Amino acid sequence: MADMDPMDAWPTGRLLSMASRLVEHAWVEALEKEGLTHAGLIVLDLLDVGSLSQTELATQARVEVQTMSRSLERLEREGFVAREKHPADGRRHVVTRTPTGRRVWERAKTLEADLFPSIADNAGMRAALLEIIRATSKGRWN
Repeated sequence: MADMDPMDAWPTGRLLSMASRLVEHAWVEALEKEGLTHAGLIVLDLLDVGSLSQTELATQARVEVQTMSRSLERLEREGFVAREKHPADGRRHVVTRTPTGRRVWERAKTLEADLFPSIADNAGMRAALLEIIRATSKGRWN
């Protein structure tokens, strides 16, 4: 028993919490090297379908419109997105990923494979994580 790792006895919640923090730290550091934040990467990913309004982006990212606005300001400063007035409604903005934004998004898409260990049952792990997220987020988002 002397060789047993103390983490082997940790409850699942503690393991998830520790893994989450470590993944987040590694992820943040890698994204910073690309001039991105996690929120910025989400925006660039959502824009893969084409231009979207700030409201559509906020809804899809499950954040408040004001939070999305701050993320877009940073992405715009970095040259990763462009915001323009909606042609039919001047109160709305249409957000488009720029060529620079596309290039950084393409590089960032490979970070997950570069940073994290390969897991034999990746699909099973993803399914379990989605189940946990859905069960614990009921009522938090529409």
